[in-house]
Amino acid sequence: MKILHTADWHLGKRLDRFSRMEEQVSVMEEMIIIADEENVDLILIAGDLFDNFNPAVEAVELFYKTLKRLSKNGKRPVVAISGNHDSPNLINAPDPLARECGIILIGHPKAEITPFETEYFKIVNSKEGFIEMEINTLDFPVRILHTPYANEIRLKEYFGENKEEEINKVLSQTWKELASQFCDEAGVNLLTAHLYMNKKGSAILEEPEGEKPIKIGNADLIFSDSIPEQIQYTALGHLHGFQNIGTVEKPVIYSSSPLCYSFSEAGQTKYVSIINAEPGKAVSYEKKALKSGRSLVRKTFISVEEAVQWLKENPNTFIELTLESETFLTADERKLIYQSHTGIVHLIPRVKNQELTENSNHEINLNQDIETLFRDYFKSKNSGQEANEELMSLFNEILNA
Repeated sequence: MKILHTADWHLGKRLDRFSRMEEQVSVMEEMIIIADEENVDLILIAGDLFDNFNPAVEAVELFYKTLKRLSKNGKRPVVAISGNHDSPNLINAPDPLARECGIILIGHPKAEITPFETEYFKIVNSKEGFIEMEINTLDFPVRILHTPYANEIRLKEYFGENKEEEINKVLSQTWKELASQFCDEAGVNLLTAHLYMNKKGSAILEEPEGEKPIKIGNADLIFSDSIPEQIQYTALGHLHGFQNIGTVEKPVIYSSSPLCYSFSEAGQTKYVSIINAEPGKAVSYEKKALKSGRSLVRKTFISVEEAVQWLKENPNTFIELTLESETFLTADERKLIYQSHTGIVHLIPRVKNQELTENSNHEINLNQDIETLFRDYFKSKNSGQEANEELMSLFNEILNA
């Protein structure tokens, strides 16, 4: 069988003042095309479906339309779990209707899905955190252990007060009990979760810049050795860069977000994971690159002319632009820069430090006129940089208002 694994859609997300909805529509379309071209049998979406608990109407509409098309109007099962950006109740709300389209929405950890049957597949076994399905086109069952994100309150409810010690132990025990009971070599065995997971002893993996963090100290760090040996592929969500923290034989994959959502992701290629699986054998997977959306770029220039030329040559980007210069940017220079490009998210002027004697004491003559005092104050606060005439004109305008 073939499986498509994706995660971290963050539908409705903005980049500062910029909407990403048009790009999200395009990348959802691209994902649907990949699923159809690859003729996948199952879709797994590992959380952070929306960017916040109360998504805009257009984000919700895009979500439902995308799921319906991914499911091929019920012919292909889709399993989607909630992440730390999602409201579990919002994810659960349309579940009765979603099932009619072959879509299984799981908002809460330890959720138990009521068995149901469509024309194309059926849930034959269900327990807290587990489903087993039979798909008409396959001659073996598919087992899925599912663990949506749990916030602080739900972690205490499910795992007890001492969650730093308990969460690894309880998850490991729960997963292993389910795998022992249901996951033999007669079917394909999968795990999907929205967690901060890493190999024991490995370097800390960076969480996405600007995202709600999951890992606070070591309290929410899950180790990959908690995954039962019967699991052939683990589909994770939360980290936005594609990576395998498992092995070649038993991949534990963060599939990446479909778009670059922060400048810490600048230059990343985004992917979906296409998995080939069959009972009792090691899976193989392929990264399928996603090409939609504007790239995110961090650039530093030392002249306005150089910056403007690059901006005009690279229109289809979002940029964090740093401009290093001897003096502050004038209003005309700022205007020229912004007129050159429609995707400047941040403009960071950096004035080169002039030589100053550190820890030198400067005596302030309070008998000076107000304009000279302002010049001295500005110079002291800006590494010796003199206030330019444009700034002084503005100061005098305020002073004489």
